[in-house]
Amino acid sequence: MKPIQHASDTQLIHLFRDGNSRALEVLVLRYKNKIFTSILYLVKDKYLAEDIFQDVFIRVIDTLRKNRYIEDGKFLPWVMRIAHNLCIDHFRKIRHSPFVRIGDDRDAFEMVNLFERASDVKVMQAELYDQVRDNLDTLPKEQREVLVLRHYGDLSFKEIADMTNCSVNTALGRMRYGLINMRKMFPENPTASL
Repeated sequence: MKPIQHASDTQLIHLFRDGNSRALEVLVLRYKNKIFTSILYLVKDKYLAEDIFQDVFIRVIDTLRKNRYIEDGKFLPWVMRIAHNLCIDHFRKIRHSPFVRIGDDRDAFEMVNLFERASDVKVMQAELYDQVRDNLDTLPKEQREVLVLRHYGDLSFKEIADMTNCSVNTALGRMRYGLINMRKMFPENPTASL
C-alpha cells in the first residue's frame, strides 16, 4: 500500500469520510499555498486571507462530513470556487473596495526564477515581487481576478468563467488585456517577460 501522501484526492476524501483525519491534513497541505495565495491576491490583506482560508476549510470539512461533496475528480477547482465565493461574500458584506494594500507578502507570478547568482537573486527577486505585486494592484478588478485565478489557482478558463459569471471568451479577453497591461508596466526590463 502506498503512503497516504501519494494518494489521489479522491482516495483522501474517502479516507477522511471513513474517519482518517490525517487524510484531510494531506489535502490541506497539498493545496494550501495555491489557495491561500489566490485568496490573498483577491482580498489584499494577509490577516483577512488567513481568516477566509480557515473558513474555506471549515466549509470543506462540513461538506465532506455531511456527504454533500460530489466527487468528479476536481477537488481543487471546487475548493477554489468556495474560496472565491467567500472573498466575494466578504466584499459584499462590508461594501468596501477590494483595493487594499498588501502587507509584506511577496508572492507573485513565478517569473522571478530567471536569475542565477544567489546573493543578487534575493535582492532582484524581492524588487521584482514588489513591482509585480504593485503592477497587479493597478489592473482593473476583473483582469486581476482572472490573472490570479489562472496563475495561482491553476484553473481553466471554463472554471474561471463559471466562477466569475462570465463567458469563456470574456475570461480569455480579461486575461489577454491583463497580460498586455502588465507587459506595458515593464517596458525597460527585458527579464520581466510575462
